[in-house]
Amino acid sequence: MALVAGSACLTPEQRCLEHQEIKGAPPGRERGQCLRYAEPVTCFEDRRRPMNFCMDRYEWPNRRGEKPRVLTSWEEARGLCASTGKRLCTEAEFNFACEGEEMRPYVYGHARDATQCNFDRPYRPRTFVFSPWDACQQDDACRTAFDAIDQRLPAGSMASCRSDHGVYDLIGNVNEWVVRPDERSPHRSGIKGGWWGPVRARCRPTVTFHDEGDYGYEVGFRCCADAV
Repeated sequence: MALVAGSACLTPEQRCLEHQEIKGAPPGRERGQCLRYAEPVTCFEDRRRPMNFCMDRYEWPNRRGEKPRVLTSWEEARGLCASTGKRLCTEAEFNFACEGEEMRPYVYGHARDATQCNFDRPYRPRTFVFSPWDACQQDDACRTAFDAIDQRLPAGSMASCRSDHGVYDLIGNVNEWVVRPDERSPHRSGIKGGWWGPVRARCRPTVTFHDEGDYGYEVGFRCCADAV
């Protein structure tokens, strides 16, 4: 795991200078992307808080060179993290690990660049109702349908998609489940970071409409732990 420590801004002033529509996005998801943010990002000092925790360097199973697990619900992800003595990361922990103290909207900087992380790949429509990961991998039809739309890369493949603290693929590759501590079940789940498709794919946005039992072909996770 990587130690993530420093002064985090709860609500940075990230000002977009140039927008574009999401080309090739799935129906209903044609939301605007920000191509470039103003530099530097500012933060009122009373909005800063110290943070100190540990985070997996790679998406589960946290092994460099292995493609991350998807088709996994928030509930299952939480259980898998607990089985290793860890926990799901919180929304605020993900934000800080991704943005760093400089509050960069993208883990690598302030301008959108699909050569830095695995995102903005052409959308491939889903035409199959997938089973959860383990069941899907054991079913020929499910596995074949998944392989036809899958555009994951092995963890750590893009050296530039690395945070200040040495954590990889926090944006792009696969969405990641996080915990929203102020919410009640079944709404404690959030999705962060974006995936390989043409979506927002930056540090701060959180998708909140997926409940804890939901799973998707592009949704994975990584684990965190309290710093000792």
